[in-house]
Amino acid sequence: MMRALMMLRHLLVAVGLATVVGGAASQAVKLLPVDEGGKDPTWTTFKTRLLEALARRDQKFVLSIVDARIRNTLGPDGSAEFRKLWHPHTADSPLWAELPKLLFLGGVFVKRDQGAAEFCAPYVRFKWPDNAPATVSGAIIVADALMKAKPSAAAETLQTLSHDLVKVLDWEAADDDKDNKQLWVRIQTKAGVGYVPEEQIRSPLEHRACFARRGASWRMTGLEVGE
Repeated sequence: MMRALMMLRHLLVAVGLATVVGGAASQAVKLLPVDEGGKDPTWTTFKTRLLEALARRDQKFVLSIVDARIRNTLGPDGSAEFRKLWHPHTADSPLWAELPKLLFLGGVFVKRDQGAAEFCAPYVRFKWPDNAPATVSGAIIVADALMKAKPSAAAETLQTLSHDLVKVLDWEAADDDKDNKQLWVRIQTKAGVGYVPEEQIRSPLEHRACFARRGASWRMTGLEVGE
């Protein structure tokens, strides 16, 4: 089931971008980082505690904050399906690496239908610019990312990118050094075709986590991928 979840993630990122990008403008567009969490001090406290629990791989705490009706990508919604998808009882669950990554990027408050506002991270999906060219499908999420001519840190640097939206040609390219586990993303900009490390770029369709305040506490209400 977990393998199926990861495969679905790659499939949605590869073929579903037309549903979230808009416009056909050719001008360069940036997506600056956003983190609205500081607006609610209780969120900041909760986030710190959650990150500590994730670092300890504390499944008891993590499961205690999962909403009973959490939105899942595969199968029905609900905490039982969440456990089947993510296997939080195992030490090698992808949850321990994926969820901190989302939280560290920062997020925004999102109003969902008639319900209470949720805090959703990362910001990429929810702040994707309306004037983004239809050809772009990835956001550089760091400042001064070096676009390399080949998938190698030793390769020539073609361009420096900071929070730019770029066209993605391949989301997973292996390093030229077969002993190096670094993965690269092949992109195209006005400077040509090059590569950036996969951790420096993100699709708006990758995993995002949402949380809602329930009285004095917070619950994770969604861990989804795709549109």
